This record gives sequence, structure tokens and C-alpha cells, in this order.
Amino acid sequence: MNTRLAKILLFIIIAVSFFLRVYKITSIPPALNWDETSIAYNAYSILKTGKDEWEQFMPLHFKSFGEYKLPAQIYASIPGIAIFGLNEIGVRITPVIYGVLTVLLLYFLLEEAFKIRPVSLMAAFLLAVSPWHIQLTRASFESSFALFWVVMAIWFLIKSLKKPRWLLVSMLPFAVSVYTYNSARVFTPVFLFFIAVLFRKYFWKIKKRFLLSGILLFILLIPLVPFVLSGEAGARYKLVSITDEKGLVPRINERRGASTLPGIFPRLIHNKATYLSFYFTRNYLAHFTPNFLFIKGAGHKQHHVQGVGELYWVQAPFLLFGLYHLLKKRDRNLKILLPWLLLAFVPVAMTNDSTPNALRTLIAVPVYQIFTAIGIYYFTKTLKNRKLTYTVLGIASVVFLVNFSIYLKNYFVEYPIKYSRDWQYGNKQVVEYIKDNQDKYDLITFTRHYGEPHMFTLFYLKYD
Repeated sequence: MNTRLAKILLFIIIAVSFFLRVYKITSIPPALNWDETSIAYNAYSILKTGKDEWEQFMPLHFKSFGEYKLPAQIYASIPGIAIFGLNEIGVRITPVIYGVLTVLLLYFLLEEAFKIRPVSLMAAFLLAVSPWHIQLTRASFESSFALFWVVMAIWFLIKSLKKPRWLLVSMLPFAVSVYTYNSARVFTPVFLFFIAVLFRKYFWKIKKRFLLSGILLFILLIPLVPFVLSGEAGARYKLVSITDEKGLVPRINERRGASTLPGIFPRLIHNKATYLSFYFTRNYLAHFTPNFLFIKGAGHKQHHVQGVGELYWVQAPFLLFGLYHLLKKRDRNLKILLPWLLLAFVPVAMTNDSTPNALRTLIAVPVYQIFTAIGIYYFTKTLKNRKLTYTVLGIASVVFLVNFSIYLKNYFVEYPIKYSRDWQYGNKQVVEYIKDNQDKYDLITFTRHYGEPHMFTLFYLKYD
């Protein structure tokens, strides 16, 4: 494939990616949720005063609703709000932009890793049209911003395997990812540990640069240490962790009491070690089922369009063939791709809610597109008969178009109506009513039954 054609196709892919993320962005999803309004209002507050809603000056952790949001998404939202204002487009233009840029970064990453343009273009296209990625880049979700930095960092990391100076550069986006989303706080250090082990011989040869890179990463992460060691971080972890004593211990005691086994067997079978292992394994494996990947996807209505999988049906055979081909070749890139994929599900396996979860596992999405693109490319190479090759590709294209059409109909027609309540639709209208009628009353009460009313009030009134 010549360079000019590749550039034209890449431009088309980027254009499609942008359109799928920006079309009706102010009305689909049907409303801003409380996290979006919180991110946006705190960004607005920083823009106007340099302080967050709790009057903390340029914080590294935003107290918000008490869960202490990470800073990257909030600070990155400031330019969009400064340009477009405190409204839907001001909030959501930021994820649209970095969502499209993630598609472009994936192309560059594959050009560096495999140097096969059809594979690079196909993977970029698959990410551009991915229901998983589109869903989480049409609204202000921190996980999609973390993915942007992870893809950039891994691109630089792959470059560093040929040109060591890039290793130091890769530490910058790796560090930013840790300031973006909690899943990345687990994924990034664990992933880097595995990379250090798998490429230990190479890193030993460049030990000075390796050591400098480690020191740089450590310095960049030092500001997080006080919070990680604080009570707030511990409270947040206990709230979502499978180690939650309030739920785990009663379940263990209940099983022991109901057991008819003699002697010490109930304690040997029903204890923290066995139960934590069970829940971790169950949560982890739930993300590799056909039901999650290709049929229904995640159950959380904000994180996924119901009625379609996280991936398209047509990807399944090519994804498996791509993985098989790379394993058969013992491709060096698997030392990066497999840890990337397998470690992406570790953070969510440690939590006790919403499993399988599309939001907390978004980091894995590019790997699926890479395996699929590799599979399509090498599958067509193995077919000697050109007519058979065109027939297979034609059938695959038809299946994709059918699946893609179902997804578009579900998302742009049915989703904003069926799942408006899941997006806290109505809060904007309530605040508009309050704004128009507040002078008629001495006191207005706004129920918390449907969410976090104070944040919607601050946001839509542009409260000082």
C-alpha cells in the first residue's frame, strides 16, 4: 500500500471516528450524568477561581461527592469549557477530541510494532467504530482519557525497543495515566513490572536509561503518595473492594453455619483466602465470555448500549486467528500485547460491583482490535484462491454492516429514550424550572432520590 493511499484512508477513518463521536453529542447520551456535571463544574471553578467546589486551591484529588476524583480529566476539561461554556458541548468536546486522537495513536503504535499498513489501518478503523470505545468517548468518562495516555505510552515504549531514548519519554504518559483513572493506578505499575521482567536482557543493556526512566516515573508519582497513604484512599478502596468486611465476613460465616461437613472442613473451605480467590477469578473470567464480548456486553446502562456486544460478531473468528498466528510465530510484540490485555482486567476483578464492567476495562479495547486486524490480514494471506478470498471478505463485510446497523439503531434511536433515566435525565429541566420560579417561593426542596441535586443545580445555574 503506497503512502498516499494510506494517508487518504487514515484521513477517512479519523473523519468517521470524529463523526461517530460528535454527532448529536449534546443530546445522546440523553443527559449529563452527575459525574459529568461534577467534572465540568470543578473545571469551571478552577478556570474562574483556581479553586474547586470545596475551595481547595489546584488540588490533585477533587473531593467531589466524597470519592476524590483524579485530576487529569478535570484539568483537561478546562479548555473546552473556556471555549464553549459550561454546557453539554463544553463538557463532551474534550472526550470527543481525545477519543479521536486515540484512534490515530493506535495507528502509529501499529506502524511501529508491525510495519504492515493494512493492519494499522484496519485496527484504527475497528477502534473508530467500536461500540465499547464510542460509548465511553461521547461522555466525560475518566477511563477513556486513561486509555489515551496508555496507548501513547505503549507506542513510545515500542519505539524505545529500537531507540532507547524513547524509554524516558514513555514514562511521561504512563505517569499521566495514573493521574487519570483508578484502574490505571493498578494497571500501569503492574504492566511496567511485567515489561521490565519480559525485556530484562534488553533493559540490562541500556541500564542507565532504564534506571533514569524508573527514577523519572518515581518522581512524577511522588505527589500521589500522601493521598494513597491517607484514610480517604483506604475508605474508597474498601467501598468497592472484594475485601469489604461488611459483606464478605457475614457470607463466610453463613456458609460455615450451613455446612454439614465435619471438624475443621468448614473453616478450610469457607475462609477469606478461598472466597477472595473465588470472587477474583469469577470477576476476571466474566470479561472473556462470548456473552460480554459479542452478544450482550456490560449490564451497566451508562457504560454500554444494550442489545449488542462490546465487540462485533464478525471479529470473533478473526480475533482468535490473529492471536493464534502471533502465538505460532512467537511474535515479539506478544510480550507487550498479552500483558496489556490480561492485566487490564485485574483492577476490576478486585472490585465487588458491576461485573463484567466495560468502564473499568476499557484499557483492553485496542488489543482486541489489533488481534482482529492481524487475523483479517493473515487469514486472507493463507487463502490461495483469490475468488475465495473475496467471497470470505464479502461475507464478513455484510455481517459487519448488519451488526453495525443494529448498533447504530440501538444507540441513536432507542438508547436515548429507553435509558434516559439511567442518565439522570430531567435534572436540567428541574433546575430550569427552579431558575424561572425561585422568586415565587421562600424555600425549594430538591430530592436526592434521583442523584446528586446540588451538583446539577451548581452546573445549570452556573453558580458562583
